[in-house]
Amino acid sequence: MLKRTLLSYALSCVIAAAACAPAAAQTPAAAPPEFPTILYGAAYYHEYMPYERLEKDVEMMKAAGFNVVRLGESTWSLWEPEDGRFEYAWMDRVIDAMGKAGIKVIMGTPTYSIPAWMAKQNPEILAQKFNGVKNTYGMRQNMNTDSAAYRFYAERLIRKIAARYKDNPNVIGWQVDNETSSYGAANDDVFLRFQHYLEKKFGTPENLSKAWFLNYWGQNLHSWVDLPRPDGAQSTGYKLEWSRWSQMRVTDFLHWQAKLIRECASPRQFVTHDFAGSMHGDINEEAVSRGLDMPAVNIYHWGQREHYSGAGQTLDADFTRSLKRGNFLVTETNAQTTDWSSSFQFPPYDGQFREDVYTHLSNGANMVEYWHWASVHANQETYWKGVLSHDLEPNRAYAEMGRTGRELKKIGPKLVNLKLQNDVAILWSRDSMNAINDMPFAKDSQWGGGGTKADYASQVRQIHRQLYDLNVGTDFVFPESQDFSSYKMLIVPSLYVADDALLKRITEYIRKGGRVVMTFKSGFTNENTAVRWTMAPGPLREALGFHYQEFSNLAQPLALKGDPFKTGAENKVQHWAEFLQLDTAQALAYYDHPFFGRWPAITSNQYGAGKVIYEGTYLSDKLQKAVLQSSLEELGLIGADQQLPPNVHTRVGTNAFNRKIRYYFNYSGAEVSFNYAHKPGTDLLTNRRVAASEKVTLAPWDLAIVEEDGK
Repeated sequence: MLKRTLLSYALSCVIAAAACAPAAAQTPAAAPPEFPTILYGAAYYHEYMPYERLEKDVEMMKAAGFNVVRLGESTWSLWEPEDGRFEYAWMDRVIDAMGKAGIKVIMGTPTYSIPAWMAKQNPEILAQKFNGVKNTYGMRQNMNTDSAAYRFYAERLIRKIAARYKDNPNVIGWQVDNETSSYGAANDDVFLRFQHYLEKKFGTPENLSKAWFLNYWGQNLHSWVDLPRPDGAQSTGYKLEWSRWSQMRVTDFLHWQAKLIRECASPRQFVTHDFAGSMHGDINEEAVSRGLDMPAVNIYHWGQREHYSGAGQTLDADFTRSLKRGNFLVTETNAQTTDWSSSFQFPPYDGQFREDVYTHLSNGANMVEYWHWASVHANQETYWKGVLSHDLEPNRAYAEMGRTGRELKKIGPKLVNLKLQNDVAILWSRDSMNAINDMPFAKDSQWGGGGTKADYASQVRQIHRQLYDLNVGTDFVFPESQDFSSYKMLIVPSLYVADDALLKRITEYIRKGGRVVMTFKSGFTNENTAVRWTMAPGPLREALGFHYQEFSNLAQPLALKGDPFKTGAENKVQHWAEFLQLDTAQALAYYDHPFFGRWPAITSNQYGAGKVIYEGTYLSDKLQKAVLQSSLEELGLIGADQQLPPNVHTRVGTNAFNRKIRYYFNYSGAEVSFNYAHKPGTDLLTNRRVAASEKVTLAPWDLAIVEEDGK
C-alpha cells in the first residue's frame, strides 16, 4: 500500500510544485514579528459542535473583543477523510466568517493526531517504545515522527493546506504541529539513525566505550553493529545521549515542518510552535525556537482560587521569552476548569480570568488564547472546559473575558511588544536535569520504587519563585550561551553536567566582575555524565575557593548554626550535604550538628573582580530567599518594588512608544494598598493619573497598569 501511495505522491508533488516550489535551503527564521495590538482569542473547533452555530459563535467572539482564533490543528481526518482525498470547504467557511468579523486566524498543521485510515494502512507509523511495546490507535501523539510513511503523508497535507491559504489575508500565521515531544519512540529506524549519529559524534566504538566507561560490566564495544538498544541501558552516558537524540528528533521534525511552511506559505505569515509549558527533558526548546519566527507556549496554572499567584505562569513565560530574547505567544491557557477527569473542577474566582490575561501580557506575551472556545460534549477532554460551558450560552467566564477584550481593544497598542530588561538570569541545563533524574539525590526509598522529594527541577522552581516573590525580573540562559555579561547576577542550580568550556565561561564571568549564586553538585560530571577524576569541584575549584572529597545524604533536615540569615523556623537545609574544605572561600553558614558541623553549608569567594556564593546543600524556601536577597542587596538590586505587600507583584517593561509600563497585581482576595514609588503616569485601565508616592489601592484579584510619563 505504501509503495502505491508513494507513487501517487510523486505525481502530486509535480502538481504542487507550481504553487509550492521547494526552496534551495531552509529559509532562516525572521526577526520576531511585532504586532499592532494584543491578539486575544481562543482555539476554535466548529467541527466539534453538536449543531450548526458558526454565525452565533463568531458574533459572540466579536462582542467579547476577540480578534484571533487558532484553527485546524486537531482534525487531520476532516482535511483528508481518506487517503489522497482532501476537503477544504468545511474550513473555508470558518475562515471566511472570521474574516468578515475582523478576527484573524492562526492555522495549525494537523499532524499530531493521525486519522484512523492511516494507522490501518501503515501500522508502522505508530511509535514503538522501549521493550517492544507498540502504541495502539486511539490516543493522539502516538506516532513515530521519523517514519517515512508518516513524513510522506504529513508533507503532502502541509503543502496543500499552506498553498491554499497562503494568499488569504485573514491567515496571519502558522503553528507547526502541537505540543510536540519524542513520544518515547524507539522504533528500529529511530535506533538505526541513533547509531549513525553516534558513529559521527564519536568516530569509533572504542572512543564511545571510553567516553561512556563501558569497560564496566564488560560492555565495551568494538563494532557498531553490537550497539545494544536503549531499552535496558545501564550506562549513564548512553541514557544522556539517548535523551539528546530524542531532543534532536523533535527539533528536526519541527524545523522540517517550518521549512515546508516557508516554502509554501506567504512571507507575511509567521511560523510558531506551541510548547506544552517549559523545561522539558526530551525537547530542546532553544534549538527548536531557532527555526521559528516566534515561540508559543501553552501555560496552564493548576493553582486556582486562593492558590492563584501568577508564579507558575511567570516561570513558563520567563523561560519562553528567553528562547529568542523577545516576545512570545500564549496559544493555550485556562478558560474555566481543566483535567482529564471531573476531579479537579475549581473554576476561578471573579477577577481571576481577567488578571490571568494581564499576567501573561506583563511577562511579554503578544497574544493570549484560551483553550478553547466551547466545552466538548464527549471524550477525553470533556471536563477541560472552554470559554463556553456545555450549554454553549454566555456565562460568568464569558462576561469577564468580554470586559477584558473591550479593555484590550482600547489599550492593546500600548501593551503589545513589551520589552523586559532584567539584571538576573538562571542558567538552565537540560542535561543536568536528565542526568540527576537518572541518579536522583532525594529518593523516597532505596533500590528502586518510590518517587523523589526534590530534584533539579524543584531547585529551579524554588529559586525562580523566591525571585518572583521579591519582584525581581528573571531571564533564563542556557549552556550554549556564550556571554553572560549583560546580567549583574547569574544563578546556577546544580550544574551536574557541563563541559570544561562552559565552566570556563562561568569562571570568566565571575573574574570579570559578575556575581554568581551556585548550588551543590555543580561541575561534578563532564559532558558525558562521567564523574570528573580530579578533586571536586573540578575546573570550578579556583573560582569557588574550596575542594571536597565527601558528600552525604541528609536523613533529616538540619539547622544552620546561629540562624545566620534570620529565617527562624525555616533555618533548615535538607537532602544533601557536601563536605566543603575551604581554600580561599569564607564560610557564611555552618551546619548545627556534632558531625556535619565541621563543614560549611554556604560559602562566599571573591574571585577576580567578582564573587560567587555556593550552597553545598538544599535550602528551605525562606533560606533560599534570604541568600538571594543578600546578594541582590549587595548589587543594589533591592528597592521600592521589593518592599511591596506580600501579595502584590509587579512587572515592568518598555512599550513600543518608549514608555515604561508598570503592572501591579493583587493576587489575593483582600483589598491591598501600597505607595507608588516611580515617575508619575496614567493607569491605563482607569485612565486615572497616578502621582509619585501616591497611595494606590487594589481590589481583590485586581490590577493597575501604569504608563509612565515621557521625558
